[in-house]
Amino acid sequence: MNDSDYFALFGLVRSFDLDAGELEHAWKRVALAVHPDKFATASAAERRVAMQWSSRANEAYRILRQPLSRARYLCELAGIDLQTETNTAMSPDFLMQQMQWHEQLDEISAAEDSAAKERFESELTEVLSDLIEQCAILLRVADYQGASIKIREWMFLEKMMSQVRTTLPQGY
Repeated sequence: MNDSDYFALFGLVRSFDLDAGELEHAWKRVALAVHPDKFATASAAERRVAMQWSSRANEAYRILRQPLSRARYLCELAGIDLQTETNTAMSPDFLMQQMQWHEQLDEISAAEDSAAKERFESELTEVLSDLIEQCAILLRVADYQGASIKIREWMFLEKMMSQVRTTLPQGY
């Protein structure tokens, strides 16, 4: 079994654009091959190795099935440290947009306006969709440095979307 990276573990091409069904099929194939129950009568060392492979397969599947974590993983494989905890550098335009979004969210929250919340959420969803496509394009052409910038913006938008969803209860 090839363990050089999560894509190789599943016999997949290293790419942001993964077919979800193909990934799931590959994961099930690997998970079945290394399932600890298959090693119930094996030695303790063999059972331990099977458990480690099973854990690795599950972790690989968890990372690869989510587009954001898959994008981050591809950058890491290319040697790009996203430094998400310490590097918050973003373009001035994006920083201005962040401030506007926060102000808009504060206004929506203060007004308790569910229609405005839905419009805002829809706007952010569209921006996020465009951002994901930009990131995908950068990953396709192996511009991992450029992709890392888009990934940090993506992470911000995901967090912002979460804040929007919790601002007003559904159906308020």
